[in-house]
Amino acid sequence: MNILITGANGQLGTEMRTLSEAHPAHTYFFTDVAELDITSREAVHAFVQDNAIDLIVNCAAYTNVDKAEEDEPTALRINADAVENLATAGAKVIHVSTDYVFSGEGWIPGRESDPVAPRTAYGRTKLAGEERLLAHRPDAVILRTAWLYSPYGNNFVKTMIRLGLDRDTLGVVFDQVGTPTYAADLAAAIFTVIEAPEWHDGIYHFTNEGVCSWFDFTVEIHRQYNLLHDNAIRCQVNPILSTAYQYKTPRPHYSVLDKSKYKETFGVPVPYWTEALHRCLMAMKTL
Repeated sequence: MNILITGANGQLGTEMRTLSEAHPAHTYFFTDVAELDITSREAVHAFVQDNAIDLIVNCAAYTNVDKAEEDEPTALRINADAVENLATAGAKVIHVSTDYVFSGEGWIPGRESDPVAPRTAYGRTKLAGEERLLAHRPDAVILRTAWLYSPYGNNFVKTMIRLGLDRDTLGVVFDQVGTPTYAADLAAAIFTVIEAPEWHDGIYHFTNEGVCSWFDFTVEIHRQYNLLHDNAIRCQVNPILSTAYQYKTPRPHYSVLDKSKYKETFGVPVPYWTEALHRCLMAMKTL
């Protein structure tokens, strides 16, 4: 197949590029905004036609939750309008979405069939992208994920390492719970969808296995980093309540996604989050 991957310079797009070397049967077109403006319907349709694209993997998104709240029109243009452009281009689509389409208020892992109730501009625009995609391409695949990190770009893992090296103490919220997701594992999940014996359309949830708070995640990041770097981080990490942290935008208290549908459909194991973190930190060491 000829596969277009958008958002190719982001965390997930970079991991897709790396992993594509292990899947040489396909021809890949990696684009970011400099190569293809997906907010332009004419540009998207021309690119897909000119390159005979069979499948689009949309890794592009406006992911800054706080800035989205301040500028929802821009977030909507990237998270929904652009998705509609991709959906109407004539190729199959795999699209990455988010746990933010839910309210984050419950305490049961979210299923694909659960009611959506976004509480933020980011969540609203990502949900709009899902809805527009399915309106035009009911055969699309949507993968919702959460707490994404990698050796590339800006993310929680890299921020906690930087703060741990710079500070003596650090307060991290312990009453927000979810599952960290290594972008390389999400990329592998996408390739599982691509290379399945048959096409399984629909909405799926994918994160790494397990559950933790941001506090637990930070403690484990520092512990594993110290094993690899001679105890370089001496920072004391303290648990704090969300009310002690001044968020510009509401954060979900419970972001755990139920991955049963993905595992049953594709029959593949999902790595546990601490093991995935180890692989990421090992990869960071080689950069």
